[in-house]
Amino acid sequence: MFFALSASQQTDCAIPIMTDSLQETRRGVLFAMAAFFIWGLFPLYWKPLGQTPALQILCHRIVWSAVFVAGVLLWQRHWAWLAVSVRQPRLLGLFVASSLLLSVNWLIYIWAVNENRVVEASLGYFINPLVNVLLGRVFLGERLSPPQALAVLLAALGVAWLTLSLGALPWVALSLAASFGVYGLLRKQAPLPSLEGLALETFLLAPLAALALAWFHWQGQGAFGQHGLTVDALLMGAGVVTAVPLLLFASGARRLKLATVGLIQYIGPTMQLLLGVWLYHEPFGAARAVGFGLIWTALALYSGHGLLSYWRERRR
Repeated sequence: MFFALSASQQTDCAIPIMTDSLQETRRGVLFAMAAFFIWGLFPLYWKPLGQTPALQILCHRIVWSAVFVAGVLLWQRHWAWLAVSVRQPRLLGLFVASSLLLSVNWLIYIWAVNENRVVEASLGYFINPLVNVLLGRVFLGERLSPPQALAVLLAALGVAWLTLSLGALPWVALSLAASFGVYGLLRKQAPLPSLEGLALETFLLAPLAALALAWFHWQGQGAFGQHGLTVDALLMGAGVVTAVPLLLFASGARRLKLATVGLIQYIGPTMQLLLGVWLYHEPFGAARAVGFGLIWTALALYSGHGLLSYWRERRR
């Protein structure tokens, strides 16, 4: 966030403001890189749960995430903000929307991993940085430079090529990119710190998720306690592996522009793509290579423009 200063204020405060800004940016970069590295390894976590329906895994993620963040809040004795937050309809509505988007993103991704569509899921997160550019332009007034506009066009051509050559719209990729892009936009504008924001999101959905799990158990379809200790431990651990990168991401996103977050995000999909092709042996033929190539070209153009702009700013 930038503030307009008078001439005297600029003279007195320019150096401290720049220093604070750079420190916050560095923290944001570290937080975001850690988050996307963890997300890049997620297929390794969800694959062993392939016998569990994706919806049940989602419900466990929500419930155990709520338990985890509640434990952190209890340890910190930090609850006063919650009563204030639930009395603000606009804030509550914002977090209802973000929690629903996050749940949709989780559900699609878990389903894709266990349906051997890790490569297509990785495509969604490759596209997401360019979705962030568009969202930043439309909702935050961030300028869309000619190289960025060309990058968006190339990415669109890549998606069109994949649709035509493979005979189906890559809906998994597009859904993941759109849902996570809008989620990032909402969380960037949410006036709550990362821990409190994640807590509110999970607390809003945890009752529904717990009821769903109880219904699955009553119907004899519940996975918990039915497939061994390893599966139970993974379902319970989903709270930790979900909450930690989300806290890191939220902390990073609040300190960075959406375009910067998009640049760092390449870590996650690159790791997922490599896992999908080399470890899980998903197909990656010539048609996919052309489509991915167009999108990678768009990302290279976008990244190169961003790095050049950063270099010019540092030289001033």
